[in-house]
Amino acid sequence: MTISERRAEKRLRTYLGGQVVFSRRQSIYDCLIRNLSEGGARLVFAQPAMIPGAFELVINRGGESRWAEIRWRTRLAAGVSFASGASPAFVSLQATRRIRQLEGERAALKARVAELSEP
Repeated sequence: MTISERRAEKRLRTYLGGQVVFSRRQSIYDCLIRNLSEGGARLVFAQPAMIPGAFELVINRGGESRWAEIRWRTRLAAGVSFASGASPAFVSLQATRRIRQLEGERAALKARVAELSEP
């Protein structure tokens, strides 16, 4: 049985930029997503990357992010499958950025209210 026969979904050839994000969003590796399906993807790296067995994959086009698990890897490439549900501790990179932005705006508004409330 060939690999393509074992796959549940057909993979589409792509040329999308992406990011592998892990270690509480402290580590980010750029990658190229060479093929993509609902169930997984093939990632290519410009240089050897030390990535963990599970991580967030951010697809630059559209800002989508998925929780991914390594299925195979070589020096400059990796095959991943997408988890059916998000990790319990998983929050998308876009949501994290938006939360930080809103927290900053809230702090600025709070300071402004305090300033205007002074006699």
